[in-house]
Amino acid sequence: MIGYITLIFACQLAGELLVAWLALPLPGPVAGMLILLAGLIVRGGIPPGLADVGDVLLGNFSLLFVPAGVGIMLHAGLLGAEWLPITVALIVSTLLTIAVTALIMRALAGDEGSNAP
Repeated sequence: MIGYITLIFACQLAGELLVAWLALPLPGPVAGMLILLAGLIVRGGIPPGLADVGDVLLGNFSLLFVPAGVGIMLHAGLLGAEWLPITVALIVSTLLTIAVTALIMRALAGDEGSNAP
């Protein structure tokens, strides 16, 4: 188990280094996930131990939101002062996410989606 956790962190570190070295406009952890994904594709599947580690991390996923909640409480005054742009950004990004998801689903459904109401 410790080996797979180390693998996940090594991929994240590699992603951080790659983003810093190439000055990519991408978060390091996202690049690390792409590196891990590429490795899993090359390998041809997910090792059972890595799947177990992933399940444990997902089972405790709510703990990862604690720092974000603390940040919100810490900057509540700033959020109150900037409520309008934050609200507009949330609404626009939500609508864009729904629209892009719908377009992707329609494209992936192909002819199957043409029979939908």
